[in-house]
Amino acid sequence: MTYPISFILNSGVPSAFPATYPVQLDLNDRPVLVVGAGRVAAAKINKLTAAGARVTVVAPDAVPAVANRTDIAWLRRRYRQGEVAAYRLGVTTTGDASVDSQVFADGERAGVFINSADDTENCSFILPAVARRSTISVTVGTEGRSPALASWLRGRFQTDLDNGMEDLLTLLAGTRTELRARTGSSEHPGWRTALDDDLLELVRDNNIAVATERLRHALGLPTHDTNGSTGDSDSNSESRAGSRSGTPRSEGLLT
Repeated sequence: MTYPISFILNSGVPSAFPATYPVQLDLNDRPVLVVGAGRVAAAKINKLTAAGARVTVVAPDAVPAVANRTDIAWLRRRYRQGEVAAYRLGVTTTGDASVDSQVFADGERAGVFINSADDTENCSFILPAVARRSTISVTVGTEGRSPALASWLRGRFQTDLDNGMEDLLTLLAGTRTELRARTGSSEHPGWRTALDDDLLELVRDNNIAVATERLRHALGLPTHDTNGSTGDSDSNSESRAGSRSGTPRSEGLLT
């Protein structure tokens, strides 16, 4: 599981709402420092450990949800100037502006990205709201302007993700693997025509066979007629030929 964040890359440039660069970080087995050990910290630690991060907490006191964990390191003291430099990422949740600013300044000097809870002035990255289902994730951000709106939109997307998207992903991923094996590339203009509400509704109605045939036809893969025989669609041979001839990648193609 990855950890979605948005980097603020124009740090030091005056801007009320700086443009951000959204990424999904691989934090597996990477050290992350959390400064503070209250309720907000507990929620952030849950997400960090779910992403595989090695979390160290520094705080003189901790709520039970932090203190009772056995999968993190807890340093029972206050933050020491410069210590965030030993980590890949830093998060502060103290609510103390002086602590936030110190951790942020240390991070800037060391090249470590910092998030300060509800304190965008001391952030080099912010956390979007995330709707997640299996390996599908949709992130929503407002550049820090309204976390409430981001959270509300996340709920709307989550409803869609919980209704057939995982089954659709399974169909698409398997077909993509076959397309790449047959043609040498998973790029094809048929993805744009095949992926629509009708295909999703077929999956939701458990008409997987019909959905599969429709998808395969759009991608030029062999399909089955009503008698059960297999044949190439009209575009399949062209797709393979284009792949073998070294057709340049198109920026407009989906994979």
